[in-house]
Amino acid sequence: MRPSLIPLALAAALLAAPAWSQPPASFLAPPSTAIAPSGDPAAPNAPLTLEQALSIAFERSPLLAAARNEAAATEGELQQAGLLPNPSIDVSMDDRRKASRTTTTTLSMPIETGGKRGARVKAAGLARDIAQTDLGAARADLRSTVIAAFFDVATAQETVRVAQENASIAQKALQLADKRVAAGKAPPLESNAARVELANARIDARAAEAALQVARRGLAVLWGEATPAFASVRGDIGQLPARGTLDELNAELARSPRLQAGKLAVDLGAARLEVEKSKRYPDITLSTGVARDYEAKRNKVQFGVGIPLPLFDRNQGNVYAATMRSYKARDQYRDLEARLSAELLQSVSQFDLAAGAANDYRATVLPSARRAYDSALKGFEAGKVGYLQVLDAQRTRSQAELGYLSTLTNAYQAWANIDRLIGR
Repeated sequence: MRPSLIPLALAAALLAAPAWSQPPASFLAPPSTAIAPSGDPAAPNAPLTLEQALSIAFERSPLLAAARNEAAATEGELQQAGLLPNPSIDVSMDDRRKASRTTTTTLSMPIETGGKRGARVKAAGLARDIAQTDLGAARADLRSTVIAAFFDVATAQETVRVAQENASIAQKALQLADKRVAAGKAPPLESNAARVELANARIDARAAEAALQVARRGLAVLWGEATPAFASVRGDIGQLPARGTLDELNAELARSPRLQAGKLAVDLGAARLEVEKSKRYPDITLSTGVARDYEAKRNKVQFGVGIPLPLFDRNQGNVYAATMRSYKARDQYRDLEARLSAELLQSVSQFDLAAGAANDYRATVLPSARRAYDSALKGFEAGKVGYLQVLDAQRTRSQAELGYLSTLTNAYQAWANIDRLIGR
């Protein structure tokens, strides 16, 4: 079956790392459309660098802006949690006739007991910390997504180059086949087969071009643009990131925003339990006022204390619910910790496997496939081999090139997941 360019061009998640290894020079040269010294991403036909893409995304991303707004909202909740309850003033009259009327003005002030205010402030502070941690996780996720989409475009560009090169090779093979058939050195079957191969190569080239446009839009939408303002990206997909040791990655995972947010959620559950427990203690209301007795023509000072009697409602239901939710937070954290650790190990294994395969492609598969095709083509030109042998060698070479690109895609997909997990 003929290899398809479409799944490869649509393959996602190519991710950069802070440190990069220097592998042997890739046989895949960067596409000419992506080579430029610099460019304004807002200008038409300007190539886009990875640094520019990240800068634009951090500035314009709607999802990151939403996370910032949520973090800012928790600052207001923390401020509200620390405020004292408002006093109240009450004015009453006990007669419509002024001569015998008594007017009473009372000022009441609730006094919170049981440490309610402190418990509220602690819980709101932890909620604020979780929102800040979630903001860090949102930034890390956006970074990983942008880099993945950026190299998705770079891979799609390289796929277009390979497809165009295959079409050019098929065109040259057709010309040679037509000459041999015209000279009576080969049957018409060779010319027909070459013509079919050229048509298929052109179909794949058009599919690769369409996939490239999809990848470009996928990158631009990350900062809220439906139509990309950049024409191409400038990046070398032949360089794979150099991962750290497993111990280093596990240490980064322990400091990741997701696990930190999970720990804070456990603390928040305990803090909310304390808030509900503090509500079991009734608040005291102190009041003072003046009663004007118009009939006696004198003022009377009044004092009062109001204490609710917790005979029925002692907030026991809310205390029980908060207790169960605190248990739930601890269970969720244990699950999160185990799940992220297992996922990290799996992604590391996938990355190592793909990186090793990419090295094998560069060292053995690609050079051998190219040499075999060159030998078959020379033999065909000399009339020593038939076109079917050339066609087999050409397909082997195409499969090797596409397989190498697919392996690179798998490596970057695994690295993208590692980067997402550790929240770099």
